[in-house]
Amino acid sequence: MDQELLRQWILEHGEERFARSGGPGGQNVNKLNTKVQLRIPLDQLPGLTEAEISRLRERLQGRIDSSGELLVQAQESRSQIRNRETAVERALSLISGALVVRKSRKATRPSFSARARRVDNKKARGAIKRHRRPPKMDE
Repeated sequence: MDQELLRQWILEHGEERFARSGGPGGQNVNKLNTKVQLRIPLDQLPGLTEAEISRLRERLQGRIDSSGELLVQAQESRSQIRNRETAVERALSLISGALVVRKSRKATRPSFSARARRVDNKKARGAIKRHRRPPKMDE
């Protein structure tokens, strides 16, 4: 998916809400709404197949609300503009990261020499521990 096209779509169709953010900032925190909550309707994302939308829903299920919108928050900065940019960047990386198809792992077995090396190391370790014991007294 084209990042610039997605960014433009998010800026046009994403719903932004602003609230008072916590953290440092002095009186600025108490007066200005700098926290950004960005809501993106996943069903309306352009250029995605049903399989990609279901993959998004599966991988981002903790960030999707009951109405099927992706919720992204940003409140790190004291500036509303910077928080808006951060929220858009975060949404872009979440969506593009969730769309990546991961390679399935092929089951492999350790080689004969690797198994032999493991057994040899275990025997050597056991010998070290065995030599630490006090000698047996014959009665």
